[in-house]
Amino acid sequence: MNGLINLLRRKNPSFKKGATVVEFALIIPVLLILLMAIIELGALFWVNMTMQHAVREGARYAITGRIDLDPNPNPDDRLRPAAVAEKIKLSSLGLYDSVVTDMVVTDPDGNVLGGFGGPGETLVINLQCSWPLLTPLIRPFFDGGTYNFQVSSTMRNENF
Repeated sequence: MNGLINLLRRKNPSFKKGATVVEFALIIPVLLILLMAIIELGALFWVNMTMQHAVREGARYAITGRIDLDPNPNPDDRLRPAAVAEKIKLSSLGLYDSVVTDMVVTDPDGNVLGGFGGPGETLVINLQCSWPLLTPLIRPFFDGGTYNFQVSSTMRNENF
């Protein structure tokens, strides 16, 4: 077999170039999938951190008792939950609508609150989020091919 390869090399100097192209064609799909997996893991961490920042900013806004960010144009009909949700949306770099599946406000004991509490009360804002995965190398490690995560922030309301 080696004699045949040596004979082909002597008669055709471009034989080595052809072997390089074949090796490249075999390796490049593996390298591209690994590169995509690295990029997707980076995106997972970025989405998680962005949503954590957004919920923290929303909680900081909520504790002030302000309602000026409510998108309702009538000032008499503005609501605090809508204003806090808008603050979270503004801080999420556009990810809120595509990532957040549920927002729950609780007290520190886990009891669900109807709103954002009164002055001096402690509140916990929880966002349930879901991010779809694209890379076939990573997708099997997550249920349903999506990265489900929760971000939370706990703060005490100011005396507003």
